[in-house]
Amino acid sequence: MPDKSLYVCVRNSWRQHESELRRFLAHKLSDPHLAEDMLQEIFIKAINRGSGFCDLTSARAWLFEVARNAVADHFRLRRELVELPDDLPDEADGPDAVDLLAACLPRVLSELTEEDREAITLCDLQGMTQEEFAHKKGLSLPGAKSRVQRARKRLMARMTDACQVQFDDNGQVIHFVPRPPA
Repeated sequence: MPDKSLYVCVRNSWRQHESELRRFLAHKLSDPHLAEDMLQEIFIKAINRGSGFCDLTSARAWLFEVARNAVADHFRLRRELVELPDDLPDEADGPDAVDLLAACLPRVLSELTEEDREAITLCDLQGMTQEEFAHKKGLSLPGAKSRVQRARKRLMARMTDACQVQFDDNGQVIHFVPRPPA
């Protein structure tokens, strides 16, 4: 059984912060009954923390962190699901966007220089390491890396132009217009 000093420590800290925590939870949850339930759960977590709770430099900060996490968990678990209509087209019905974009690749590759096409084909499509590419082409490793990077930039520019590819801020494809092979 935990000693009495633990309960005194938790009780004193709890009394000091309980009303502020209650207001915080009531504001975040907009349901006073749920806020009270969550308040009790936080109190139990403080007791279960044991002597570690009394050793905290800021019990208030810990209590509010637990409260914020409890609120976040509540909303994460409570996400409402939306029924989808039965007549929603199935993505599997049409060709995959990656397949459509990949169909544009051979045509665009054929429009690159032989040097760029070889760098892209060997390193990106066939999985050759840039170190192996450097050895095969008689280049230094930095030279091979530069060649591959320049080829990738020209491929990206050509894909952007030929297939009207648009990228987001992270470089992910967000839109393109399929272009038939030559």
